[in-house]
Amino acid sequence: MSVTPEPLSVALALAAAGVPVLPLRGKVPFGNCRPCNGNACGGRPTMKAAGPCRCPAPCHAWAAATTDPQVLTSPMWAAVWREASTVAYHPGGAGLTVVDLDNAAAVAWARETLPATRTVPTTRGEHWLYLGAMPSANAVRSGVDVKSLMQYARWLGPGTGRMAVLPAAVRALVVKEDTIPARGEVVSSPPGRAPWSREVATGCRHTERYVRTGLERGLALVRARTESGAGSQAFGVARFLAAQHAACPGPCGLAAIGEEIVTAAFSVGVPEPYARRAVTNGLEAAVERAA
Repeated sequence: MSVTPEPLSVALALAAAGVPVLPLRGKVPFGNCRPCNGNACGGRPTMKAAGPCRCPAPCHAWAAATTDPQVLTSPMWAAVWREASTVAYHPGGAGLTVVDLDNAAAVAWARETLPATRTVPTTRGEHWLYLGAMPSANAVRSGVDVKSLMQYARWLGPGTGRMAVLPAAVRALVVKEDTIPARGEVVSSPPGRAPWSREVATGCRHTERYVRTGLERGLALVRARTESGAGSQAFGVARFLAAQHAACPGPCGLAAIGEEIVTAAFSVGVPEPYARRAVTNGLEAAVERAA
């Protein structure tokens, strides 16, 4: 007698309630199949860069989320469910928005700032669920992500409390990134600033070559995001680079490093206020983690 894996049982119950679901390995989706690897298939029609892919396997992360029980129990998904450790869902596909609060400080901020709604405990913080979908964005402030359209969230239970309608305060957290690269110098271009050097990092334990190599690699990652995601990438680069200096006696010139990341993000079309906020949050997140 076959036994339905527990994650699949949870997924089928959620799907029956109209919540699109997908399997997770740990905290991340399963990798794409070979024809879909590297988005060679062009991506699914539901993705931002809509493509023709209709792969029967659970490829493309959130875009594979479904409420169709025949898909969920299909042979292509069966092997994945046997390896899955948990279930994720596509909040936007269910008409929901999740404010992901990653630490106690973020939870405290939400309690002071956002309308009360249904909450779900997480490993380090809480998910706040609102009725209504919106664009997603990471690092809207330190320890806060907004997950809705084109994102997935882990299913951690139904939570407690009455779900409130998505408020303007949450929508205001997300600033839309321009996807059109800036052409040359414009009025709003960040003014030229001195790059990182030993003069601004008198207490850094690293060599100048070490810092410049890491910084250039990070800037290249940001500049490569010419279509979307440069702001989120800038946050990640800032957080990673700042973490490398956690053991330095300081000062390490992190402000100068941050300015170079802001300039890189602006060069591929990210509005300067958004870029600056993402970088500042990334630097602060690294400091908080080290504390």
